[in-house]
Amino acid sequence: MKILALLFVFVATLSISSLNAQTKKMETKPTIIFVHGLWADGSSWSKVIPLLVARGYKVISVQNPTTTLENDIAATQRAITIAGGDVVLVGHSWGGFVITEAGDHPQVKALVYVAAYAPEKDETVVSLSEKAAPTQLASFFQAEGGFVSLTKEGITKVFANDLSAQEQELVFAVQQPTSPDVFKGIASKVAWKQKPSWYIVASEDKTINPDLERLMAQRAKAKTTILKSCHVAMLSKPNQVLEVILEAANQASN
Repeated sequence: MKILALLFVFVATLSISSLNAQTKKMETKPTIIFVHGLWADGSSWSKVIPLLVARGYKVISVQNPTTTLENDIAATQRAITIAGGDVVLVGHSWGGFVITEAGDHPQVKALVYVAAYAPEKDETVVSLSEKAAPTQLASFFQAEGGFVSLTKEGITKVFANDLSAQEQELVFAVQQPTSPDVFKGIASKVAWKQKPSWYIVASEDKTINPDLERLMAQRAKAKTTILKSCHVAMLSKPNQVLEVILEAANQASN
């Protein structure tokens, strides 16, 4: 009986130790903070978020006001504060400009760019875009009340062109109008110079020239993945985008 009792205590101790180790491992996982681009909102990450949550990650999807660079940076900085620990910033399109600035925060351990702007100091979206041939995006702008949005045709032809018609309807429905003032934002902090970075190039992108994406990934010395995808790669290829985020998150945990 004594032997059985000792065996029981030994097994129970192992189980508790294993549980504590698993709990500690989960606690050390960084929070994944998503930063959406222009003509989108936080729901643009809806296919990737549940995949991360299922793996035990805490996730925050920022709702950018898309009014000025400063206001969008502030929104991401609030999310970093709420996270309360290590974070991985994942930016899409304009969101890449935002995480390049906000990524200077000490809690940020890695950056993931998804078909995103990764500016150098003193660059703007306009000056950066001049480094490659222009896309047809501006042909589909519509202005109303001092803000700019994309036409339905713009969504289907250049923004979300490889999604289903039903998904394109959703992207069009949730798009957030953008203030032209965001294009005046000038990069002042360049987080990719100090933080490990990953970059997803969308080879079928008709919103940002894929050649520009490759250029930005190369100069940032980012680990680069090329996906045959439209601009919204996280909706077109969510599982492949997930793999890149998990790689960044695993490195941030070590």
